[in-house]
Amino acid sequence: MRYNEGMKHSKALLIVRWMARILAVAFILFISIFALDVFSEENWLLPLLIHLIPSFILTIITAIAWKYERLGGLIFLVAGALMLISSRFESLIVSTPAIVIGGLFLVSSILVSGKHGQSFRKP
Repeated sequence: MRYNEGMKHSKALLIVRWMARILAVAFILFISIFALDVFSEENWLLPLLIHLIPSFILTIITAIAWKYERLGGLIFLVAGALMLISSRFESLIVSTPAIVIGGLFLVSSILVSGKHGQSFRKP
């Protein structure tokens, strides 16, 4: 009986962990789409790099969250909350995914800490 409970816990951990990671990468790709409007300009390289700055920042946050789930989850939550507050609650389509991803990384870190007893344990 205990073996099956451990298997369910491991499956839940894997599902939550990979869901957070896949959604983080999908979110970066979604944000990167907004940079594609610069190709109508003559000199498009510098505007493209400027428009991709949020994607670069999200990539760094995702790399942190990949290694340290609790820290990355907190950073995603704070980034989502800051986006929401700075836009006066008008950017739900951009801030909500960041908050959900942060929550998933936090849940994953809680499942890992419950399983191994350490909160910043590497997967």
